[in-house]
Amino acid sequence: MTTPPASRFIRYKRSRFATRLPVDHRYTRSHYWLDRDAGCWRIGLTTFATRMLGDLVECTFAVEPGEPVEIGQQIGSIEGFKAISDIYAVAAGRFVGANEALDADITLVESAPYGDGWLYVVDGTADPENLDVGEYVHVLDATVDRMLASRREGDKDA
Repeated sequence: MTTPPASRFIRYKRSRFATRLPVDHRYTRSHYWLDRDAGCWRIGLTTFATRMLGDLVECTFAVEPGEPVEIGQQIGSIEGFKAISDIYAVAAGRFVGANEALDADITLVESAPYGDGWLYVVDGTADPENLDVGEYVHVLDATVDRMLASRREGDKDA
């Protein structure tokens, strides 16, 4: 799996955050992406999510291939220098497996988030509340605006 061609992305920039988002992926409000691949859902973290975690150190899963997963179920964790975050299932069905390439190079999650840096695969049904790229842009706008407002409030308190 490689990164999709540049023509299939839209550019996003707000404040000091910029990224490119694949137009054919689905997204969640919790900053996961989903891509239909060979009848299954390949799932990863968006660039926004990886920036919030900082440099990544480790990714582990608590479910085994073949086990059932439900939307919202905690299935693993990912650790960065800034934070440790739980990994949740954003599709229901059978857990096909984790991206074994991350065992050798966890930085793929940051360097190729929409390509080789995917996290896991589920054979089943995507979260019905998933978003298209335009809807996800609105989520990003609101999230960045909240972060900026919080920062301004912190500056007032200092």
